[in-house]
Amino acid sequence: MSGVYIISAPSGSGKSTLVNRVRLIVPGLKFSISYTTRAPRAGEENGREYYFVSRAEFEEMIRQDAFLEYAEVFGNYYGTARRFLLEAEEEGKDLLLDIDVQGAAQIKRKIPGAVSIFILPPNRQELEKRLRTRSLDAEPVIQRRLVTASREIENYDKYDYILINDRLEESIDALKSILLAERLKRAGAQEEKQRSADDTDLIAKAERCRLNNVRERLRPILASFEKVAAPGIR
Repeated sequence: MSGVYIISAPSGSGKSTLVNRVRLIVPGLKFSISYTTRAPRAGEENGREYYFVSRAEFEEMIRQDAFLEYAEVFGNYYGTARRFLLEAEEEGKDLLLDIDVQGAAQIKRKIPGAVSIFILPPNRQELEKRLRTRSLDAEPVIQRRLVTASREIENYDKYDYILINDRLEESIDALKSILLAERLKRAGAQEEKQRSADDTDLIAKAERCRLNNVRERLRPILASFEKVAAPGIR
């Protein structure tokens, strides 16, 4: 059976960059392109960033049970089509999902063995800087994304791994290590004493990102988001 990797992060955390880079260096991955009812942004293409469909089309797919998971975010639907998992299994690949915390919770209920990875910015200030630098959103939207980020981050302890994206190349290497280490375990890798030095190093890198091994590093990051509050904003 194919492995399933869930990657979640607040908007602006650098998730898309990490996912796109790791897809180039880790073989045997099938990436699930989400369906959405939001309008395409400048430069986006249907079937590349998302499958852009009407609300009526999306709701018909819901009725047909065509989604592994779906959620409504900022007034638009986003969902992962069930067909991607079937295609991954047919192709002998692992499925990589780039989804939010709502979708991740749905996937974990349906596929308990799915490996979940949460990507965090170094702090709230850096996240705000990244949101402003990319210049995609108006000020009210940026503020709403910051509030949403603080709520999403509260779910960090539901994930298997936490990756703090402060240095891009190191984060790419850590994400690659997690994917490959989990693949080794799932494939029934050799006993520890029989593993190659590369395998042992790979697993050690992955383990450093385990939730229980990063709790101390998380304290200042979580504290930087605690003061974000905007009652009534969703």
